[in-house]
Amino acid sequence: MNVNKDSILVTGAAGFIGASLCNKFLNNGYKVIGLDNLNSYYDINLKLDRVKNIQIKNNNKGNWNFEEISINDKENLKRVFYENQPKIVINLAAQAGVRYSLENPDAYLSTNLLGFGNILENCKEYKIEHLIYASSSSVYGGNKKFPFEEKQKVDNPISLYAATKLSNELMANAYSHLYKIPTTGLRFFTVYGPWGRPDMAPMIFAKSIYENNPINVFNYGKMQRDFTFIDDIVEGVFRCCFKYPKLSDLSRDNIGENQFSYAPHQIFNIGNSNPIELLDFINLLEQNIGKKANKNFVDIQSGDVIKTYANTQKLKSWIDYEPRTSIKKGVELFVKWFKNYYKY
Repeated sequence: MNVNKDSILVTGAAGFIGASLCNKFLNNGYKVIGLDNLNSYYDINLKLDRVKNIQIKNNNKGNWNFEEISINDKENLKRVFYENQPKIVINLAAQAGVRYSLENPDAYLSTNLLGFGNILENCKEYKIEHLIYASSSSVYGGNKKFPFEEKQKVDNPISLYAATKLSNELMANAYSHLYKIPTTGLRFFTVYGPWGRPDMAPMIFAKSIYENNPINVFNYGKMQRDFTFIDDIVEGVFRCCFKYPKLSDLSRDNIGENQFSYAPHQIFNIGNSNPIELLDFINLLEQNIGKKANKNFVDIQSGDVIKTYANTQKLKSWIDYEPRTSIKKGVELFVKWFKNYYKY
């Protein structure tokens, strides 16, 4: 078999982060295999358009291959690993959303646990060089110490979604320890921007403002989020791919009492380190859209946290990560895309 040493496998490739990351790799000359099950959790046409956008940008280059496959499909997932022999695997496939986990827990148990287990098994069998996987800021649960640091205890998740993401970190650590697989977990903080997810606040708010519909402002607006622009997220993930954790990176001094065992496994926050009030974010949307929002102030929802705030010093030391997109510029770019894509 002719093995392409620059082969990158990205699961969740039709997703918000996944599609942007695929474009980043392809623009830098890598061969990318993208997998996605194209489920109907949100508008499938948006997912298909993301894939189409990748295809248009990489037309006839022969370095992009997309397959509609679930990570729960053991047989086809194994075939993809066998046929492509990827050196780097980026697992972004997951059932997303805190609130939806209250309605459909089975989807989270199936994809986020069993599906991730299938990824780990194939990484072990095909001896991949580096696994990068998506965790979430939700693992910090109701922690009150800000900013969130990786060494904090995260043993009190307040949603099933958060519990599955924390489980991913534990599962990854076990495989990394047992089979010496270099593994990196990234705790994402409220990603937004062009091609974003319709189930997240920026898209919900923008649509409601354009259509003069009321928006629910949870916890009466007394919430803060560490909104992180998609380009900053993608740049951080891209850089992480090429720095492999090693056992020599660890010591008792820098592991901390709550860090994992001796395994080539690192976990990083990846965020903007600049939380803003929800009402300030809405105000920026209003300024860029040119219309006022009709706000409906309501109680906080089950599973939601009041504030997220990433300390990203560990990631900065690791790959010199530094977010470059201000919230003002990010919202401007998001609204410009939103207006164009949805024809407002």
